[in-house]
Amino acid sequence: MHRNAERFAATLVALGETGEVRETEATAHTAADAAAALGVPVGAIVKSLVFEVEGLPIVVLASGPNRVDVDLVGALLGGEVGKAQASTVKSATGYSIGGVPPFGYPSPLRTIIDEDLLRLEVLWAAAGMPNAVFPIAPDRLVALSGGTVARIH
Repeated sequence: MHRNAERFAATLVALGETGEVRETEATAHTAADAAAALGVPVGAIVKSLVFEVEGLPIVVLASGPNRVDVDLVGALLGGEVGKAQASTVKSATGYSIGGVPPFGYPSPLRTIIDEDLLRLEVLWAAAGMPNAVFPIAPDRLVALSGGTVARIH
């Protein structure tokens, strides 16, 4: 297992989870790729997307098929939402784009969770690498991310 996936697995264990991380043969850069590799619906894939609001990084955890409406998220947060640069993503989360997990960052980040993610029993999210994922129940995703559930599309 890659060291980033191992590091995230250790984070999961420290947070009281099993630490199960699964590496897929193919990259899971997109939600469709991840869903196909796991044999699950695209809606079960958690996309961890980093944006900036007033210069501060925020995370939006979106259901696989959903596109984030930045105006809707901006209204929720009270500021203009813009895409974060790769360097911001790496410094804020400790991970590179494509492998950003939904929590476990060097410092907590404000997090918005797509309400559609609460409709399933098991979700799959990135675990530090584009081909590493882990399962999580929606209520644990909310609890461990400290996120606010909202409509994001």
